[in-house]
Amino acid sequence: MEIVRYADGTGRTRIGLRQDDTVTPVDGVDSLAQLWRRPVAALREDLRPDPARAVPASGVRLLPPVDERTEVWAAGVTYERSRGARVEESTEATVYERVYDAPRPEVFFKAPAWRVVTDGDPVALREGSTLDVPEPELALVVNSEGEIAGLTVCNDMSSRSIEGENPLYLPQAKIYNSSCALATGIRPVWEVADPENLAIRMAVLRDGAIAWEGETSTARLHRPLREMVATLYQSLDFPDGAVLATGTGIVPELSFTLVEGDRVDIEIESVGSLSNPVVKQDSGAAASA
Repeated sequence: MEIVRYADGTGRTRIGLRQDDTVTPVDGVDSLAQLWRRPVAALREDLRPDPARAVPASGVRLLPPVDERTEVWAAGVTYERSRGARVEESTEATVYERVYDAPRPEVFFKAPAWRVVTDGDPVALREGSTLDVPEPELALVVNSEGEIAGLTVCNDMSSRSIEGENPLYLPQAKIYNSSCALATGIRPVWEVADPENLAIRMAVLRDGAIAWEGETSTARLHRPLREMVATLYQSLDFPDGAVLATGTGIVPELSFTLVEGDRVDIEIESVGSLSNPVVKQDSGAAASA
């Protein structure tokens, strides 16, 4: 089962439960943000699909699974491969080596709800960048009390050339239109046996062939998931919850960059998949939810 946000046949935005090829509306809930104000125990009790009310998924339009005041944040340098890649690309390599083993993890803002795109939507190459990569990540959906309520797939698009020039440029390398993609569905946390042991795979397709591919596992994370959540919530309130991408362990070589026309496919075991075409950034347009 997946928790989804969708537009029905009338264009009304609704919250539902997707199972197989059907979607069941959740009554009395107008936004995902409302769900993330509830304890996980209550969600587990209340979110039960009713087969009698299910409609074909083909008759609805799935939307990005984030709304209202829910924000997307991300953790960085959480895998050894990520540390190595940041050291390789940066003119200030030691900052990445230090944060990898530091007591405090790196967390940064990625996107407001309205800037998030979803499965099938384009992701963009940042204007002014010469080296762009997708970053496939397990994303945690966290309620207002800091409980992990669900899991989804994130593509944290990044400019390696801009961040590599100076680590203080990280916001410019990470935060731009169509740089944050989330899968359409949120898998409830109680349906995933061990979130810290999930296979993650990514392939970049170019002209119908695989241009680059890689895989890792959340078992290779350097930090526990709950530690990252605790850091994010330590001095910040999230009344509508938050989505926290947990970092990438799949990073192409420096010789590889995305180009317009590529397609990025990401799959996370027991969680879901995400596929996005790659376009050049339209500097004047923002993604719409």
